[in-house]
Formats: sequence, C-alpha cells, structure tokens
Amino acid sequence: MKELEQLVRTIPDFPKPGILFRDVTTLLRDKRGLRATVEVFVERYASHKIDRVVGIEARGFILGGALAVGLGAGFVPLRKRGKLPGEVIGQYYALEYGTDRIELHVGAIEARERVLLVDDLIATGGTALAALELLSRVGAEVVEAAFIIDLPDLGGAKLVAERGCTPFSLLSYPGH
Repeated sequence: MKELEQLVRTIPDFPKPGILFRDVTTLLRDKRGLRATVEVFVERYASHKIDRVVGIEARGFILGGALAVGLGAGFVPLRKRGKLPGEVIGQYYALEYGTDRIELHVGAIEARERVLLVDDLIATGGTALAALELLSRVGAEVVEAAFIIDLPDLGGAKLVAERGCTPFSLLSYPGH
C-alpha cells in the first residue's frame, strides 16, 4: 500500500487555506497504481455476489466502472442534481454552505439487489450518507461502502458505520 500512497498527490491550501487536498487523479493516471487499486477491491468483493456497483459522481464513476467489470456486476451512477435524464429519485444533503442533491434513475436498482457503494474519498461523509439513504429508499442491500482514501479525523467513515454500513478504505490520511 505504501506504493499506492506515494501516488496520491497532496496539495496544500486547496480549496482553502489550511486544507491538505488528497488528489487521487495522480494515482488513477498511473497504470500500475490504477490496476493495483482495482485488484485490491475486486479481490475483497469477489465472493460477495455484488449485483450493482454504485459510483458517486464523479471519481466514483472511474473506480466503480472498473470494479463492476471486475466483479461481473452492473454499474449505476449517482449523479448530482439535474444530470440524469428521465425519472429520478433524489436525496438532499448538507454542505458547508447550503445543500446539494444526488439522484438515481428510477428502476436502476431493484429491491434486495446487493450493492457496493464506491467513491474516491470519504471526508465528512455527507455524500456517502445521502447515497446510503437513497439506496435504502429503493430497498438495496448495501454490502459495503468502499473508498480509495479515508480522512478519519473528519469522521465520515465513523458516521457510515453508525448508519449500519461497513466502510472500507484502501488508504488513510489522519491529521487532515
């Protein structure tokens, strides 16, 4: 994992002073890093009989699509408000300054389907918790919530666990 950790770029003071931004795009652009990341997740979930991998916009699409192929599952995107055509259901969640909404196509996930929720990073957990609520509303069985990076000091993974879903992260950066 040390090799993968070294592929994640840290950008100080982005998007505002005092923040250390963990940029996974440098990991994703490295062919060995991307392959190793996908292989770790596929190995972890290969025996879980996943029906759908659900990726949170936008970097969750990259990892989620690759995992869906590796697991022989379908892929379903969770998009920001107004990005999906057709009938959708959505879930609002709090941001630092206001609210946002994620949406899912109606019928994209059927009740009792086994779902793996995927995103690149978990920080405060707002988006992941909204995704879990939305998936609960459609009757999905969320096997786990998988992330490349956890920022444990921000508490998101703990909130996901308290919501009854096991979080799994490949890398952890305490002291964000």
